[in-house]
Amino acid sequence: MPLIDPARSLLLIIDVQVRLMPVIADGAGILANTGRLAAAAHRLDVPILVTEQNAGGLGPTVPELAPEPGTAFPKMSFSATRTPGFLERLPADRDLVVTGCEAHICVLQTVLGLLEAGRRACVVCDAVGSRQTESRAAALTRMAAHGAEIVTTEMVVFEWLGTARHPRFREIVTLIK
Repeated sequence: MPLIDPARSLLLIIDVQVRLMPVIADGAGILANTGRLAAAAHRLDVPILVTEQNAGGLGPTVPELAPEPGTAFPKMSFSATRTPGFLERLPADRDLVVTGCEAHICVLQTVLGLLEAGRRACVVCDAVGSRQTESRAAALTRMAAHGAEIVTTEMVVFEWLGTARHPRFREIVTLIK
């Protein structure tokens, strides 16, 4: 498989919402890694798409990751791919770097839908979460079995950089350390 190229990537942040994160196992770690990826994406001009599941019930995206007002993709279906207009929001030439919650519900169903649509999905295992750790583990296993690539935050960031000579290397590597 090819490396994750920032010029061909889109960071997809699924349902990292204010009423959901307090009940996610290692929610602080999931939020920190998603934040690292978002910061690196901003610095490397990687587009970001944020979804919000039933925002009336789960609230908006957490303030640390909040997209520009009116740009979050609202959904009621667990799979974002079942929501009209979602796949059209994803440029055809972009691979999807996927983070979010819950791994065994909305992340899993969205990733399976992306794979079914012929898209490359790289699921960031240390930036996806569930209420129960065994649900997260089962989701990662199932997504991998169906063709998703399971990666880590550091893998993504260093693949996006490509070289220690990247002009933003020092700035971005501080996000990891």
